[in-house]
Amino acid sequence: MKIRKQTIIAVVAGMLLTPALALAADENAGQLSRGDYKFLKDAAQGGQTEVELGELAKQKGTSQSVKNFGETMVTDHSKANDELKAIAAKKGATLPATLSHGERSDIEHLQKATGADFDKDFASRMVKDHKKDVKDFEDAAKDLKDPDLKAFAAKTLPTLQEHLRMAQEMEAAVKSEK
Repeated sequence: MKIRKQTIIAVVAGMLLTPALALAADENAGQLSRGDYKFLKDAAQGGQTEVELGELAKQKGTSQSVKNFGETMVTDHSKANDELKAIAAKKGATLPATLSHGERSDIEHLQKATGADFDKDFASRMVKDHKKDVKDFEDAAKDLKDPDLKAFAAKTLPTLQEHLRMAQEMEAAVKSEK
């Protein structure tokens, strides 16, 4: 069995890069544990996505319930994002400057949608996102090690639960509109 030179180089390069990537992640985390930093990073990116999608809903929504929900997303998630930035700064953690590929892709998809299709896609996305967010924040409120981040998760959870309820009502309303 012949091992190709490129394969060996790739394996060695991977072995050399893995500690460097882990060190970079640890440097971004500041005083936070890896799990706490992952929550902080994911919550910040998710919150920023909600703000951008909320702005999009305010502009492109045809249903008043979509426009109103968009406004709520911008207001509530901007406030939560500011709180997360303050916690990150206090802990010496660096928040990502960009959204994930998946989040950017979702925004681009909704930017292309129009009319009732936009409203339905947006509403469906908001229900899906907020179900995940509620679960993630419930887990974080129980499991995070950092007391400030844990308190943030517990304090934000009722707002996310309310967003989920509102998103479900919005989804039902736009599905019934013809």
